[in-house]
This record gives sequence, C-alpha cells and structure tokens, in this order.
Amino acid sequence: MLEHRPRRFRGVSRDPGRRLDPRAADDLEYIRQTLERSASFTAVPGWGQVAVGVTAIPTAVLASRFPMNARWLEIWVGEGVLAAAIALIAMNRKAARRGLPLTSGPGRKFAFNFLPAIAAGGLLTIALGNAGNYALLPATWLLLYGVAVVTGGAVSVRIVPAMGACFMALGVVALLAPAAANAWMAAGFGGLHIVFGVWIAREYGG
Repeated sequence: MLEHRPRRFRGVSRDPGRRLDPRAADDLEYIRQTLERSASFTAVPGWGQVAVGVTAIPTAVLASRFPMNARWLEIWVGEGVLAAAIALIAMNRKAARRGLPLTSGPGRKFAFNFLPAIAAGGLLTIALGNAGNYALLPATWLLLYGVAVVTGGAVSVRIVPAMGACFMALGVVALLAPAAANAWMAAGFGGLHIVFGVWIAREYGG
C-alpha cells in the first residue's frame, strides 16, 4: 500500500515576510496607521491649548485684583466660556485637517468620557457660588478638569492623560493652600495648557 506524503510547494516561502512586495508592505503600514488613528482621538489641539493658556494668565492677574466674591467668579466663568470656544474651534479645525470629524467614533468616546466631570464642575460651581464658598472653587475646577482630561485622554494620545494628572495634582495643592487661588489657576489653566499644548502641537501635528 502506497504511503501518502504531504506535498511540498517549492515556490512558497516558509517566511512570507521575505517575499512581501515593497508596495504591499507600504499598503499594510498605511492600513495599520489608519486603524490606530481610528482607535484613538488625535484631534486634541495643541496650539488651541496654547491660546487657552495665554488667555488664562491675564485673567488670573485681573481676578487677583478682586476679593473672592461674585465679581471674581464672573471673571473666571467668562474665561471658561472663552476657553471652551477656543478649544472647540481649534479641535474642529484639527479634526478637519485629519479627515476625522468630531462626530466620529473616537470623537464621541472622547466627549462621553470628558463631559461628565465638566458637568459636575458646573453644578458644583453653582452650588458653591450660591453658598458663598468661593475659596473651594479653584481646587474644584482644577481637580475636575484634570479628571475630565484623564478620562477623555483614555481614548487619545498618551500625553493627554499625563496633562490631566498634572491638573489633578495642582488641584490638591490648591486645596492645601487656597489663599494663592489665582496663582494656582494661572499655573494650571495658563502654564500647563501652554507647556502641554506646545508639546502636543510639535509631536502630534498642531
């Protein structure tokens, strides 16, 4: 009885990578990069953050001229609205350049992770403001903004959660030394935004 032996095909290499066409390799690399981009939110705007930081520093100087009262709160709330507008416009432009709309999967995930802490911060701002407890607001803002950036950054590039952690650390400092509230606000919403914004812009394209 004849023994059936497996046939070997001499034209096929045991290592497919050795015979991979250079053009096919380029195509595979492009596909890999596209999948990575679609899996993470890469439209965090570096230069937009720098712009936000630049507006926060003079706001801190202006706010320092007032006691921590309703007028002081109005100044910082106005800065928050301005910062949100700048960030949203810059984010939309960067997303458009990358061909990745903000309503895409990664964009929605970033928003769902980012917005709850911001909403909590807004509610606490109303509650603490109505109670006249303005001294806790800087720490509250820094901590919850840091939480928002950390959770949103979970679907973004690694540097984003690191920035959020720095905001949280500064929020802890603001809790321990509330008298220097405007200085911590300038250091966080001004300095951290500028430093990390430049880093993101250089490493991740604007």
